Amino acid sequence: MNLGGLGARGLLLYAGFAIVLLLVGLWQGPTSVALILAQALAYSLLALGLNIQFGYGGLFNFGIMGFVMVGGFATVFVSAERNDAFWVSDGPLLLGRAALAFAAGALLVWGARHVDRLGIRGAGRGVCVVLAWVVGYVVYRSQIDPAAASIEATSGWVGGLGLNPVLGWAFGGVLAGIIAFIVGRIALGLRTDYLAIATIGIAEIIRALIKNMDWLTRGTLTVTPLPWPTPRPQELQAIGVGIQESFTYARLGFAAVVAIVLVAVFILISRAYRAPWGRMMRAIRDNHIAAASMGKNVTARQLEIFVLGSILMGVSGAILATFNQIFDPGGYLQVNHNFLIWVMVIVGGAGNNWGTLLGALLIYLVWVISDPASQFLLNNLSDWASSLGWGTIPEIDSRASQMRVFVLGIVICLVLRYAPRGLLPEVIRRSD
Repeated sequence: MNLGGLGARGLLLYAGFAIVLLLVGLWQGPTSVALILAQALAYSLLALGLNIQFGYGGLFNFGIMGFVMVGGFATVFVSAERNDAFWVSDGPLLLGRAALAFAAGALLVWGARHVDRLGIRGAGRGVCVVLAWVVGYVVYRSQIDPAAASIEATSGWVGGLGLNPVLGWAFGGVLAGIIAFIVGRIALGLRTDYLAIATIGIAEIIRALIKNMDWLTRGTLTVTPLPWPTPRPQELQAIGVGIQESFTYARLGFAAVVAIVLVAVFILISRAYRAPWGRMMRAIRDNHIAAASMGKNVTARQLEIFVLGSILMGVSGAILATFNQIFDPGGYLQVNHNFLIWVMVIVGGAGNNWGTLLGALLIYLVWVISDPASQFLLNNLSDWASSLGWGTIPEIDSRASQMRVFVLGIVICLVLRYAPRGLLPEVIRRSD
C-alpha cells in the first residue's frame, strides 16, 4: 500500500478509528469486535467497487444491491452442498436442453442484428430483430419452464457444487462482471440521472429473478449453512475450543482471509489510479467532451470502469453471504446494500481509496454500534423517567433499531457541513 498517499490527516483519522474500535471492544467484547471487523472489511471491498465507478469515472450506480445478490448466489452455486437427488434425476438433461435453446435464441438475435449484410436495413432490420427476440424467448421458455417444474417436483433445487468458497467468491466477481457488461452496453449511453434510475430498475429485476427462481436459488426458502474457507466456530468447538473463544478465533480467521483479498485489490487499484489509465479516467470524469475530442473512446472506458467496479461488488456479495452462512434473497434491502455504501464513499471521500476505506470502516461501525448504544441510552432514560413517575419508554428495541438511520443522517450532515469533499478528499498531484 502507498502509505505516502495517506498524509498526516489520514494517519490521525485512522488512529482515531482504532481508538474507537478499541473502546467498542472493551464495551462489547472481542467476539463482537471480530464480527464487526470481518463484515466491515467485506463492506470496504464493496465501497472500493463503488469508488472505482463514481470516484474514478463519475458513474452513478444505484443498482449495487443487484450485484451483491449475484455474488451471493454465485457462492451458493459453487460452495453449497451438492444435491445428489438433482444429479441422478432428469434435471441435468432438461437444463442442457434449455441451455441449447438459449444459445439458439442468442444466435438468432445475433444474426438478426447483422442482416444489413444481406441488404436489409432500416425498418426491415428492426422488424427482424424484434421477431428474433420473440422467437428466441418462446423457444427458451418452451424448454426452461418444463425443466424448472421437473426439478422443483423431483429434487427441489439444483444445489451447489461443494467446492471451496474462495472459488465461489471468484465466480461471484466473474458473474457480476458479465451482467455489468450487458447492463453497461444498454445503460451507459444514458444521461447521469437516467443511468441512476436504470440501475435501480435493473437491481430490482435481478432481485425478482433470484427470489423467484426456486429451482436454482431456492428462492425465499434460503440456503444454509454455507461453508467457510477457514474453520467455523462449531469446528473449533469440536477440537476443544471454548464457545466464546471459538467465535472470536473463527471470525478473526475469516477476517484475515478477507483482509488479504482487500489488500491485494487496494494495491492494484491504487497503482492503476496513479498510472496513465487513472489520469485518463479522471479526464473523462471531469470533462468527457474534451476527452472525446482528444480521441478517447469515452463509452468504452466507462463500460470498462463499470465492469471493474461491479466485479468487486460481486466478490463482496459472495464474501458477505459466506460469512453469514445463509443466502436469503428476502434479506437484501436497498438501505443496507445501496444507501449505506454510498454513504461510505461520500463520507470517506470519493476518488480517494484511503478515504473510501476509512469511510467504509467508520460508517459500518456507526451502523452496527448505534443500535446497542441507543438501547443503552433509552433504557437509562426510561428508568430515569419511571423514577420521576413519567412512565417508561415503550418498544425500546424497535426504537433503537430505527435510530440507526437517524444517527447515520446526523453523521452525513456533520461531514458534509465540515468536510464537503469527505474526510479524506481526492488529492491529485503533478506526478499523478
